[in-house]
Amino acid sequence: MKPTRISTLVIIAVVCAAVGWLLLRAIYAKLPPLPWTGVPALLIAAVAEAWMGRDLKARIAGRRGLKPAAPLFVSRMVALAKASSVAAAIIAGFAAGFDFYLAGSLTASTPRQDALTAAVTFVAAVLLACAALYLEYCCRVPGDPGEPQPDH
Repeated sequence: MKPTRISTLVIIAVVCAAVGWLLLRAIYAKLPPLPWTGVPALLIAAVAEAWMGRDLKARIAGRRGLKPAAPLFVSRMVALAKASSVAAAIIAGFAAGFDFYLAGSLTASTPRQDALTAAVTFVAAVLLACAALYLEYCCRVPGDPGEPQPDH
């Protein structure tokens, strides 16, 4: 399995931003205000994945006093990290699409609140993507042939 590339996540986010912007042009007036409740969920997931990455890295490295990580558990964490990074890119893209669409109407109360919610959601989604990439990185076996080697 190859590591997730940041360029892939950026492409996903850009496509979702464009699709979101196009959808909002047609249906924004019919939508209720954008809820902020996704932000805590994204942040909790980001913290959990970063913490799990830190723990797994130590367990894979074989630090004393820690139980070794089961290979099946590590592969499940890689799958979680890959899925989380793609989901975070999709959410960040749609949040960016909201902000691009609403950029011209920030004088009204509801669009301004929606733009703020979308901006905070974008930041939380980017943090989740970073935590997911970190978790994926931490699941690598030391001396992994897929890992880039330093130049000497």
